[in-house]
Amino acid sequence: MAISNTYIASAMRMLNVSSSVVVGVSGDFEDPLLWPEYNETKIVQNSAHSEIDFEALYDARPDVYIVFATNGMVDTSAIRNKLDQVGISVIALDFYKYDSLRTEFQVIADLFNKQEEMNNLLADFDSIELLVGERISSLESINRPTVVMEHHASLTRDPVVLTGTSQWTDMIEKAGGVNFFANEPGHTTHVDMEAILDANPDVILFDGITFDIGFNRFDTDGISCDEHIEFVSNRPGFDEVQAVMDDRMLVFSGEFAGPMMIHGLPTLAKHFHPDRFIDIDTDSYLDSYFSEYHGVERIGKFVCQSDNGD
Repeated sequence: MAISNTYIASAMRMLNVSSSVVVGVSGDFEDPLLWPEYNETKIVQNSAHSEIDFEALYDARPDVYIVFATNGMVDTSAIRNKLDQVGISVIALDFYKYDSLRTEFQVIADLFNKQEEMNNLLADFDSIELLVGERISSLESINRPTVVMEHHASLTRDPVVLTGTSQWTDMIEKAGGVNFFANEPGHTTHVDMEAILDANPDVILFDGITFDIGFNRFDTDGISCDEHIEFVSNRPGFDEVQAVMDDRMLVFSGEFAGPMMIHGLPTLAKHFHPDRFIDIDTDSYLDSYFSEYHGVERIGKFVCQSDNGD
């Protein structure tokens, strides 16, 4: 098989699927610390979102190619139509949406006969969700912070926020928050600056997938978290926004919106409700994700906060 992105590879690792079945990958597997087994694997596309190098893919001769299902930058139907003609089956999975996460893991489990591993993974997920759920279940609506989640496109354009159909809304709600723009149309949408001012959110989150944070990344290249947070803080009128005044502006690495999302849930919940999770070492869940499923020690910066807290 060939795989187009690291989310799929992570899911395979979490179910203990051997990497020996993979004959082609994208250029996203560039970190040799996290993906050493793919150092010599044929590159069949530059990135998860780029055009496929069909000649390289045909040379790799996979039976199956796994690609994103609903990513707006990937034309899944066109890929399937083209590869069906040459006998390569296309499976479309995301692993970045909470409501389909378990179903997509089950597809991999069925494909490689990994039901026991699947059961163990679900038990891990359930225990984490139960911990968080029990601690926020008694929250009144008034005590659930209002959250605005900005998309990484806000780096270069007017505010772009994540709406109710984004994976982040599920996680915000499960962590005891409320996505203010959940009822807006689409996965993301442009909003006026005034709309955020009117919302006066308690917390502003940023999708940090384009920042230099995450595994083996230390916020040293490109626009830093601090620079972006300062840029947002200096928007006209934002000095009176509650999240800015309270230093509750946070950038989360891309891992939090992928297969790691359940293990990242306690971290998000503790930022929303620190008093309810004061005895919980939320970093231990992130550490466990990397040690148990990836076989490596977690290194890097995963969360940036406006008061420089991590």
